[in-house]
Amino acid sequence: MANIREVAKRAGVSVATVSRVLNNSDLVSEETRERVLKAIKELNYHPNLLGRNLRRLKTKMVLALMPNVSNPFYARVVKGIEDVAHKNGYNVMLCNTDSDPEREKAYLDLLKNKLADGVILMASVMGKDELTLLAKNYPVVQCCEYIEGAGASYVSIDNFSAAYKAVKHLINLGLRRIALITCKNDFISTRQRETGYRKALEDANIEFDENLIKYGDYSFKSGMRAARQLLSLEEKPTAIFAISDIMAIGAIKALKEEGFKVPEDVAVVGFDDISFASMYDPALTTVSQPKYDLGCIAMEVLLKHIEGELEDPQRIFLEHELVIRESTVKY
Repeated sequence: MANIREVAKRAGVSVATVSRVLNNSDLVSEETRERVLKAIKELNYHPNLLGRNLRRLKTKMVLALMPNVSNPFYARVVKGIEDVAHKNGYNVMLCNTDSDPEREKAYLDLLKNKLADGVILMASVMGKDELTLLAKNYPVVQCCEYIEGAGASYVSIDNFSAAYKAVKHLINLGLRRIALITCKNDFISTRQRETGYRKALEDANIEFDENLIKYGDYSFKSGMRAARQLLSLEEKPTAIFAISDIMAIGAIKALKEEGFKVPEDVAVVGFDDISFASMYDPALTTVSQPKYDLGCIAMEVLLKHIEGELEDPQRIFLEHELVIRESTVKY
């Protein structure tokens, strides 16, 4: 049986144009309408009327699921989501999952029960196959974090190259004993940032030392704990790369309390460029993510899925920037 994508290809138009013809939209020219209707007849295409009718019953509500609503990183992402949503007549329900599969499932039941039109997932804990099935039946976009190989759209950055650039900056300063403060989870950003860290060391012929990897949980206190563990080593690090700004700031706090100067004794780099990264003393060198744009574009892609304008999953990577401040270079 022919599908809408085959009709669009035969008529030489977009899927959205075929959808407009089926819905008797005035935005289609008569010549284009005739071409689409001819393709429909030639392919014997029969639209799913039940599905179309259900899609028209919109709630004008979308879900935004995040692992920790108190994490300041998500503030600008959510602002982008909300700005685009409100501009298009939608409201956003913020859902804190705490990375709990059961809580995530409970929120997704709102989507499945047609109490929301779509969902933006900022750090889903579901499996690849489960996410693929969800995205096949409902409008879904992953934002920031994404699951590799899943058949769902995502908007993110290249975490590998961002981490590589951050560590390369430390190496270029002549620092070689570079520690990593990371997290124990399955997020792709965590894996890619560690891989970028290791690759930068490898390319500089710096031997990897597993003693220089310590773990936190994205919190300020965990950054302090990890830094103190590093300072207890006989051969202390000369630099620390943390995969989040909050942990990096916690590390600086611990370093200062132990009498170490930043960056003279230990240089520190974070990741995210949250609002108070530039306000801390010393101001934090960090990888800046386009947080607001991540939210905006994720919502724009979700709206296209809701309207049936996208058939295939979208893979979108936005730019990142290493912002050099006083935690690595003394001005």
